[in-house]
Amino acid sequence: MNRLKTFIPYLLAVSGAAALTAGMFALGNHINPITVALVFLLFVLLLATIFGNRPAIFCSLLAMFCLNFFFLPPIGTLTIADPQNWIALLAFLVVAMTAGQLSAQAKRRAEEAEQLYRELQAAFEQSSRAEAFRQSERLKSALLDAVTHDLRTPLTSIKASVTMLIEESQADAIHITLEPRGRVELLEIINEETDRLNSFIESMVELARIEAGELSLQKTRTEVEEIFANALQRAESLTADHRLTVEIEENLPLLSVDPKAIAEVVYNLLNNAAKYSPANSLIKINAKKNGDNIHISVADEGRGIAEADREKVFRKFYRADKTVKGFGMGLAIVRGIVEAHGGKIWIETGATGAQFVFDLPLKKDE
Repeated sequence: MNRLKTFIPYLLAVSGAAALTAGMFALGNHINPITVALVFLLFVLLLATIFGNRPAIFCSLLAMFCLNFFFLPPIGTLTIADPQNWIALLAFLVVAMTAGQLSAQAKRRAEEAEQLYRELQAAFEQSSRAEAFRQSERLKSALLDAVTHDLRTPLTSIKASVTMLIEESQADAIHITLEPRGRVELLEIINEETDRLNSFIESMVELARIEAGELSLQKTRTEVEEIFANALQRAESLTADHRLTVEIEENLPLLSVDPKAIAEVVYNLLNNAAKYSPANSLIKINAKKNGDNIHISVADEGRGIAEADREKVFRKFYRADKTVKGFGMGLAIVRGIVEAHGGKIWIETGATGAQFVFDLPLKKDE
């Protein structure tokens, strides 16, 4: 089978040259030797491009024979009467063989380039997979460290408080050192840290749902005032030590959103503003129409967020200021909810303190 494949190019050269010779010979005086030579030359180039150098050389010799025997006088013999035809015939042979070799060489270079490209592509893909794996492992390690820290802190407090209460309540306790108020404080610590753990787990579940694209939105036509009222009520204890101003542009169109989800966004931004700004400082909430969007912002008078951190703070478990308690998931949830509504969120450049801004699209008929 392999031997047959080896002879196929040569068989095609013979059959092709015969077919071309027959076709052009039938035209008689309507075709001249120069046109014949060009047709044969094209055929040689075609063979060289497809099959390579050796079939092209064989076809060049065969074409020279056909050109001489059938188209150069005296026709039907290998004799060449006109010395100039010797020059033309040799020129044809040199051109045909050279062109065939160049074409074959170009084919070979193209194949080598393609092979090299495939090798480089394979190497790049392998390198990319390895790098992606390394980054994935680093990310897993970082996430595990963050989760472990955020879980260990409240658990340590709970464990210490419970241990002390148990020791104090034992009948054979040597000393009773806790006053009633001290026991209440320990119970309050347990309650607070349990709430922190519960909040952490709820946030993890919410993030997992968002990242899996399984966030279920119950959209209704809602007023911005209703969303703000819900968020402000939830954040009342968080913002008790701050001054709040709310500005809502008149005649704002209704939003087609999940009101609970967007209220969660505003609540998280209020929580963030309260944590990262000093007591008695101002927190401003604003809503206005901006083209085909409703433009909502929450601004505080804290230290602000460095330019380098303005994108990072939306990543899960990332906290620009690690001295403030938190899990580093609130802003990741905020972005997920906003983007699930087709909106976008960012931190305004040049704002005093931190100013978080997000746009929610309006329907076209609004």
